[in-house]
Amino acid sequence: MILLVIGVGALMVSLTQSLLVPVMSELAIDLNTGSDGIAWLLTSTLLVGAVAVPAFGRLGDLYGTRKMVLVALSALVLGSLICALSDTLAWMIVGRAVVGLSVAVVPLSISLIGVTLPREHAGSGIAVISAMLGVGGALGLPLAGVIAEYADYHVLFWICVVGGILAIPGIVLLVPEPLRSAKGRMDLVGTALLGGGILSLLLPLAQGDSWGWGSGRTVGLFVASAVLLVAFVVFELRIKSPLVDVRTTARPALLLTNIASLFVGFALFATLIGTATYVQAPEATGYGFGKSILVGGLCMLPGGIIMLLLSPVSAKLKPRIALIIGSLIIAVGFLSRIWLTGSLWEVVLGATIAGAGTGIAYAAMPGLIIHAAPRSELAAANGLNALFRSVGSSLASAIGGALLAAKTMDLGGHALPSLGAYQLLFAICAGAAILAAALAVFIPTHSATADAALPEE
Repeated sequence: MILLVIGVGALMVSLTQSLLVPVMSELAIDLNTGSDGIAWLLTSTLLVGAVAVPAFGRLGDLYGTRKMVLVALSALVLGSLICALSDTLAWMIVGRAVVGLSVAVVPLSISLIGVTLPREHAGSGIAVISAMLGVGGALGLPLAGVIAEYADYHVLFWICVVGGILAIPGIVLLVPEPLRSAKGRMDLVGTALLGGGILSLLLPLAQGDSWGWGSGRTVGLFVASAVLLVAFVVFELRIKSPLVDVRTTARPALLLTNIASLFVGFALFATLIGTATYVQAPEATGYGFGKSILVGGLCMLPGGIIMLLLSPVSAKLKPRIALIIGSLIIAVGFLSRIWLTGSLWEVVLGATIAGAGTGIAYAAMPGLIIHAAPRSELAAANGLNALFRSVGSSLASAIGGALLAAKTMDLGGHALPSLGAYQLLFAICAGAAILAAALAVFIPTHSATADAALPEE
């Protein structure tokens, strides 16, 4: 029951990251705004989440992981409620920004499962929660497709409200608060530096297409990001109670896992943007199938299901081996997408293979983190890992969006992505997955802090 109630909360949060993608055009019409305004519904969540994940992770270590899970889920309910009751762009953006705080639920839940379930069940529980990041993204598209076709988009927000309300009392009643081993105080300066650095990185990645990649605003923010992140590292090395223990994070076991997470996060998001729109493209493009939003979303469903089914399998493997295998399966899925273009089932097969690999790889990462991070820093370490995945997804959105916009074909006066653009995107994703597997080869099989965060038998 502990895994069930925590899993429901994690699923609701992961759904929010893809739920709006199929209804963006409907939102633009209803809210009387353009694509730039609508993009802020996704960007606001992304930016707030990027700051909330490391901050909530450290707060969880200091003041209670379960407590911070409940705070983050409350933000999901409140933000979704604001959106469900809103008919203006400004209030919708506010609601989505509040929802961004809930992104911390998944890494916090991974930490909570790791220290509350018995050792023999912790591995599979962690794997399931970790896979929810991919499962929610894959299930969100078909769910939103059904809503878009048969109901008002506000229903999407009400689903998140109800899911959050169901999860909160279950966690209060069934999940114990683990003993806290972290000491010290919240590092507000470090939080501000890391938050500023991440915001300065993600904002131009999200808005680069509309601002221009060579514009002063875009380049200036990238430079500011580099300066702030360097300042963050220098500051963290000098204080006794840092937001992120830089020395521990720099150890190969954590550093290589986090970089591999970035590449896998890149591949996962590219699966989302490279499948639904591909299937919905007109047949006249020579590659598309002219399908509806609903069918485009349903093409992602098998991948989401297999992610969930394979995550416990990953827990039975050594985490490093699981990450290697999962990453290589992702590469096979994307390579198949380059050549198998003749029928809809081939597209679904490639997306499902990539989904299977993502489920295995995502489930392996917390296992690597939990064996390498001290228990007193577990929530913060999982939060940082989730942040790397988020940066990977943002890079995929920026690179994929720019690529699909640059390599186009003219169809009836409309510029649509060419088949070559998609094939190049799939090749880049396969390369990213192979890099993740290569990095995983060098992750130490045992670290000085191994098992430090695992529950006692």
